[in-house]
Amino acid sequence: MLNKRLLIKNLLAHNDESSFYDKKRQLNLHTKEGKAKFVKHICALSNSNPFNNSYIVVGVEDHSNALTGTDFYDDSRIQNLVNAFLENPPIIQYENVPFPSLPKDKVIGLVTIKPNNRTSYFKKNIYTIPAGTIFMRRGSNSIPVDDAGPFVSVNAETVNEIENNSRNSIAHTLDGVLDFINNRHKDMTARHKVFKELFVVCWAGHKKVVKGKTYYSRVDIELINEQVKLFYSALDEVSISYDEDSFSITEYVALGLNDKTSYYPLEEVSIRFQENGYYNINSTLLFEPPQYNRRMMYHIYNANLALLDKLEKGVALSEREHKDLENLPSTLMLCYLNGFDDAKQRLADAKPLLKALPGEAVYIAFKEAMRVLRKMKYAAS
Repeated sequence: MLNKRLLIKNLLAHNDESSFYDKKRQLNLHTKEGKAKFVKHICALSNSNPFNNSYIVVGVEDHSNALTGTDFYDDSRIQNLVNAFLENPPIIQYENVPFPSLPKDKVIGLVTIKPNNRTSYFKKNIYTIPAGTIFMRRGSNSIPVDDAGPFVSVNAETVNEIENNSRNSIAHTLDGVLDFINNRHKDMTARHKVFKELFVVCWAGHKKVVKGKTYYSRVDIELINEQVKLFYSALDEVSISYDEDSFSITEYVALGLNDKTSYYPLEEVSIRFQENGYYNINSTLLFEPPQYNRRMMYHIYNANLALLDKLEKGVALSEREHKDLENLPSTLMLCYLNGFDDAKQRLADAKPLLKALPGEAVYIAFKEAMRVLRKMKYAAS
């Protein structure tokens, strides 16, 4: 079983970016350009490593290798993005890896690209990349080529050595459990559960009981063996259930208008552990967005656009408008989910304005809204 924190350290120690791994300060999957760049690197790494895993490390400075971290990214459907644009897409996995030197809300992202001994290429246009384009790695660059050529094993021995040096140990597991409970989450209710005498899941959050059911907020859940965050949120409410074979997380999202908020189930993630040392993670989208009177939504939509216009022009906001601004991301999301198709793009375009606001509350709400919309998009694809 790989300790993903050790794996990242060993990858970064292997000189610079190469034909089997790439590093990024962040991913931007909100734009066509960002999606195109990400899928391009997946394509190139897959074609250049047909017999071994290849990797992308996210949250690292390019030249210094400094760990700057990135936001927790919980979209299990990122595979759907790759499938949408690549023919013969490789199987990929995105994991969130905590590091002691990073703030609690930051992680290092690790993208694992599984070996695929078929040529991957773009099956449709995106941004400036035309359909039919094949990419390969040349050193640290992903470049277009006419033909991937015959597949040869170039990196398998090196990658195998790096992975073998990143295996987990009992010491790493015990240290991880103690650090999670006694240091990082000593101010919360923290628990752990051992599955199949091998896997250790730790979770922490602020606990509350509503109508006999237990919920947690500000939740952090980790699979300690692999040093991987399974869930993290500064806002949401989740319920947790488990038995001897599985651990399940149901996430709820708070939505409403005119200060009337209700919680709607968003997604259930279930991890099933097996006797043979493997586990499977399955996600089920549960979200059924509330529907409102269209005339009322039309008024609310226009009011939000007017608010964004004032922000862009630097016009001073009233006390009520400041309150409306706090709800703007979730309100525009509701508008989109109620048939106002432009609302999603309007919200995405507002990112620089919302990020520049004093305090982080509105920008965090923006990221939460975009995350929900992204989940719905990929679930439908």
